[in-house]
Amino acid sequence: MSNKEILEILGEEVPLGKSATVSFNVAKLHTQNSIDVPVIIERSKKPGPTILITAGIHGDEINGVEIVRQIIAKGINKPKKGTIICVPVINVFGFINLNREFPDGRDLNRVFPGIKGGSLASRVAFKLVTEILPHADLVMDFHTGGADRFNAAQVRIIKGEKNLKELAKVFGAPFVLYSKNLNKSFRNTCYKLGIPILLFEGGKSFNIDNTITNTGVNGAKRVLHHLGMLSSKFKVSKPKKSCVFISDSKWIRANYSGMFKSTVTINTKVQKGDIIGNITDPYGSFNHFIKAPNDGYIFNINESPITYQGDAIFHISTQVKDD
Repeated sequence: MSNKEILEILGEEVPLGKSATVSFNVAKLHTQNSIDVPVIIERSKKPGPTILITAGIHGDEINGVEIVRQIIAKGINKPKKGTIICVPVINVFGFINLNREFPDGRDLNRVFPGIKGGSLASRVAFKLVTEILPHADLVMDFHTGGADRFNAAQVRIIKGEKNLKELAKVFGAPFVLYSKNLNKSFRNTCYKLGIPILLFEGGKSFNIDNTITNTGVNGAKRVLHHLGMLSSKFKVSKPKKSCVFISDSKWIRANYSGMFKSTVTINTKVQKGDIIGNITDPYGSFNHFIKAPNDGYIFNINESPITYQGDAIFHISTQVKDD
C-alpha cells in the first residue's frame, strides 16, 4: 500500500513527499486525437493510507466532478500523511459528449471489473481495477441522480459493514442509504477486492448545486480528518444534523400523465396522507394531488415538469433509524 517509498502507478514512479499528474490513457477518439484522463497524485513525506477519490463514472454527472475539482483546487488532496489519488472524470468520453454512457453505448458502472480486450468501457474498467484500485485502502466515489431525478445528499453502503457505517457517519451527509451492491458495478468490485468504498449521491445530471457540492467536499474533509490525513490549515465543520439511516424505501410513481409539480422540498419529513405534489393537464380541467403513502423522508424528487403514467416521481423512506 502507500507505506511504500515509491508508488508505482500507470508506469510512473512517485516517491513519498512528491506530487504527480499521471495519464490514464485508454483509447483515442475517432478523430485519432489522444484522450488522457489526468490522475492527480499527492503524497506526504509521512507514510499512511492511500485514499482514491473518483467521479464521472457517468459522463453526465457533473456535480460529482465538481466536488472532486474543488477538493483538488482547494488543496484538500494534499495529505498530512499517506497518499491521495484523485480521478475527477473516469468516463471522459461521456463527459466530452455530455452523455451518461461510453461511445459504445455501455454503462461503465455495469461492466466492472472489465476485460483487457473487451469493449471500450470494459477496457477502461479493467485498467482502473488493475492499475489504480489495488493501491487504495479506501475509495470515495461521487455520483449524482440520473436524468431529472434530484437526489438528496446521501452516502450509500451495504448493511453489516461496521467500518463503512462508521465512515458514513463521519462523512456526515443528511442520509445514509443501505443499498445492495449492483452486479458488475464499481462498488461491487471494490467490495469483492476487500476495499471499503463510500458512494456519495447528490443532485441531478447536467447540474451543479452548491449545497450538494458543499456537502460532498465537507464530507471528504471529515473522512480525511478522521484518518489523520487532512492538512491542519483546514477547518472541519460538524454536520448540521445527525445522519438518518434509511434501511428501506420505495418509489412513488405517477398515476397519471401530465404536468408535474412537487410541493415539498428535498430532505422533507412527511406524514402519511400529506399532499406532496400535483399533476395537472395543460387545459385546466384536471388536477390530481399526490399524497404521501406513509410517514418518511423525501430524499429524491423528479424535477421534470412533464411526467408520464408510471414515472418515478418521489423516493420516500419506509424504514429509518436515526443514528
